Amino acid sequence: MFRIFLASHAHLASGMKSSIALFAHADGKLTTYDAYVDDAEGGLRAALDEFLDSLEEDEDALLLSDLFGGSVNNTMAAYTLRPHTRLVAGVNLALLLELMALDALDDDLSNVIDRARESMREVVVDSAPAPFNDEDFF
Repeated sequence: MFRIFLASHAHLASGMKSSIALFAHADGKLTTYDAYVDDAEGGLRAALDEFLDSLEEDEDALLLSDLFGGSVNNTMAAYTLRPHTRLVAGVNLALLLELMALDALDDDLSNVIDRARESMREVVVDSAPAPFNDEDFF
């Protein structure tokens, strides 16, 4: 079992959580933190400490950040010294969706990241698309 802590600059993290709710149930698996939005006491470090303290002994922690090398990511990197804690930078919705569907974090995390990376591409339409029908969505 694992839980996810997603942090970002401004409201990206909470926005992604809102989008996830359309596709999957978070059921306590996903915690988010919007950095630099207000002057919450302790900031990101306090939120990370609270999240990690809430984990059961057998739970892994997956930390996700929006931008590799950014201040949020750099703060989170220090927490990877904690056993059973991993960090992925440059999160996108495809990655988060796939992670939400997993029951456990295994050594295959790099393959999950690769699949999420492959979902990013330029879309080129050669002709006018067929009209969108709301029933096609679900």
